[in-house]
Amino acid sequence: MAGDATTTTARKQVVLYPSPGMGHLVSMIELGKLFAARGLAVTILIVQLPFEDTAARGPFLAGVTAANPSITFHSLPQIDLPLVLQSDHPEAVTFEVARVSNPHLRHFLAAASPAVLVVDFFCSVALDVAAELGIPGYCFFTSGAEALCLFLYLPVLHAQTASSFRDMGEDLVHVPGISSFPASHAIKPIMHRDDAAYRGFLSVSPYLCRSQGIIVNTCRSLEPRAVDAIGAGHCTPPGLPTPPVYCIGPLIKSEEVGVKHDEECLAWLDSQPKHSVVFLCFGSLGVLGAKQITEIAVGLEASGKRFLWVVRSPPSDDPAKKFQKTPEPDLGALLPEGFLDRTKGTGLVVKSWAPQRDVLAHHAVGGFVTHCGWNSILESVMAGVPMLAWPLYAEQRINRVFLEKELGLAVAVEGYDKDLAEADEVASKVSWIVDSDGGRLLRERTLSAMRQAKEAMRDGGESDLTLARLVDGWMLA
Repeated sequence: MAGDATTTTARKQVVLYPSPGMGHLVSMIELGKLFAARGLAVTILIVQLPFEDTAARGPFLAGVTAANPSITFHSLPQIDLPLVLQSDHPEAVTFEVARVSNPHLRHFLAAASPAVLVVDFFCSVALDVAAELGIPGYCFFTSGAEALCLFLYLPVLHAQTASSFRDMGEDLVHVPGISSFPASHAIKPIMHRDDAAYRGFLSVSPYLCRSQGIIVNTCRSLEPRAVDAIGAGHCTPPGLPTPPVYCIGPLIKSEEVGVKHDEECLAWLDSQPKHSVVFLCFGSLGVLGAKQITEIAVGLEASGKRFLWVVRSPPSDDPAKKFQKTPEPDLGALLPEGFLDRTKGTGLVVKSWAPQRDVLAHHAVGGFVTHCGWNSILESVMAGVPMLAWPLYAEQRINRVFLEKELGLAVAVEGYDKDLAEADEVASKVSWIVDSDGGRLLRERTLSAMRQAKEAMRDGGESDLTLARLVDGWMLA
């Protein structure tokens, strides 16, 4: 590992290009810290979505740079998008932002001349610019290897049928390296093959295959079947090369200077018994309807179990606001009358956000009701907290199948794929994970996965050695 004597001017520069959105940015920052610790100068590009609220991002990024002087940020100019995209999915916007940003990226890279460019999955079109300028281009996949299997293999599935996933019902989809899943569980943006988002996902596989390598936020010990299938070329479409795969995770968000912590949550948890609290949180983009919020409240109260619940406002009915940040919730209007008073002794409801990583690491937390976003899964695994799966968007339904069938680290809340998960089901699963023998077995399996993941990340562990091999190759080039 490079020592502190390495000066900034002597460091080789790597440019990291995350897609918009905090989840992908946080993962890319954690990757940047690993690179900086090994002697590289890291520049992280910031791209803003036209509708994105970035007020909270400035202090966060300033804190990152203050704690990690070898990491700097550069904002690409904001771009204008067409008024109409043929999609209801924000991923279509993300793909289009990356495409339209290529001229700005080319201008920056031509001046900076970095040794390496690492792009997010959603920015894979940027690899065209890297190739044009002769810069080695890699992809960073912020989700797990099982989702990567699907996205690499998507052109093969596309060629097998003229049907959309949405028209295939419960027909099983077979992808090398992962459990077969019903077509209804394919990610929402690829359900309709005429959608702009589907076309975006379909275009990614050739870019990944022609890249210098795919860096994945996982460790082989967590997903051996999927990692080995990719490495053996089983997921590679015909006629394309199989890229090297570098599993360097699990990377989760670390403590940062300048980030405000919700002390109320942690102080409340300090007063709760060990493994007694169920934490409910559905990610930075996860929103539930008002009826579903009511059902959760009734179920939590009926269970009598301790809970910490992050409540966000329901989605807007206004199509113009469908991708925008939701306002602070009105708990008095959303929750059943008297709910907060009746559950004051056993529960805490917080608005919009909680310090998830710190909450999961707290000894009082005994279960996690999660939307199955990959960052959340990794944070739960690294804390040894068993999960109740409630997937909402992106690749989360596939993550749920993987968590439940392959790893045995989660049990699904039934009804997540219907109009409503009912209060009785919420009460039953919350009680099960805290009190039952099955819940205790789930915790033991999660603790075992935690030990494997931490072993991979330690000095000399599989992920640490993989990272060293990757960076050493760049240093010697």
